[in-house]
Amino acid sequence: MNAMAARYQGVFPVVPTTFTDAGELDLQSQKRCVDFMIDAGSTGLCILANFSEQFVLSDEEREVLTATILKHVAGRVPVIVTTTHFGTRVCAERSRRAQDLGAAMVMVMPPYHGATIRVTEEKIYEFFATLSAAIDIPIMIQDAPVSGTPLSATFLARMAKEIRNVAYFKIETPGAASKLRELLRLGGDAIEGPWDGEEAITLLPDLEAGATGAMTGGGYPDGIRKIMDAWAAGKHEEATAEYTRWLPLINFENRQGGILTAKALMKEGGVIACEAPRHPFPAMHPEVRKGLLATARRLGPMVLRWGK
Repeated sequence: MNAMAARYQGVFPVVPTTFTDAGELDLQSQKRCVDFMIDAGSTGLCILANFSEQFVLSDEEREVLTATILKHVAGRVPVIVTTTHFGTRVCAERSRRAQDLGAAMVMVMPPYHGATIRVTEEKIYEFFATLSAAIDIPIMIQDAPVSGTPLSATFLARMAKEIRNVAYFKIETPGAASKLRELLRLGGDAIEGPWDGEEAITLLPDLEAGATGAMTGGGYPDGIRKIMDAWAAGKHEEATAEYTRWLPLINFENRQGGILTAKALMKEGGVIACEAPRHPFPAMHPEVRKGLLATARRLGPMVLRWGK
């Protein structure tokens, strides 16, 4: 199956994890967050990613969030569950459980721990082969600098061709468009999903390179849809104009607001009750938040009015 006939393409933003002021899971806000993101045009969703603050969640909380969100979505859109873990067996078990709960796909980074613990390509290959054998749904490999693990286009294409469920790739490394082109050249039809990431900061060149999916922050799926829909319809000048229009907000999220951008926008728009991260992750600086909201208001995304 080639990328143009892929099962999943479009806008699959990351769902932020919502907490109370005391740092507990806020499942009511979590459900409202999901409802907003679907109403705002998300083609699908991704949960428990880095932009979901997955690194501050316990295993038990991951289970609660996966079950709660998948039950609440109830098939309205496909949901990708991030199941990254250094341990091959743990990752495979997490992924099987996500599949059993209704996940459409799992997203996984190569095994790494901290700043220095890495494994060889041979072990990475074995890791994804074992993961594939444990599930029947697609695997998206997240190629991101945070893992500190170089993954060449040659190696990614080889895994796509040789490992049954490895079919999607979220490319977030420098020079993403060039890597996407090379991946598609080497992998051919085995590359079902060449996807853009990193808050859409490289979306336009990635689309030009052949990307068919975008995994962005969750604050303004309606804006990203305008770009993606126009591009998919062959209206490339319109897509470029929309990208140019939304770029100040995309850039603000990527370079200033970061992980907390979506929650700040959702709190301002009455979608969620609390935008705070969980300790020790630092809160957004008030002046950064002020700049974020000013930038968003010029565009009028749905998030600022959905809950009011």
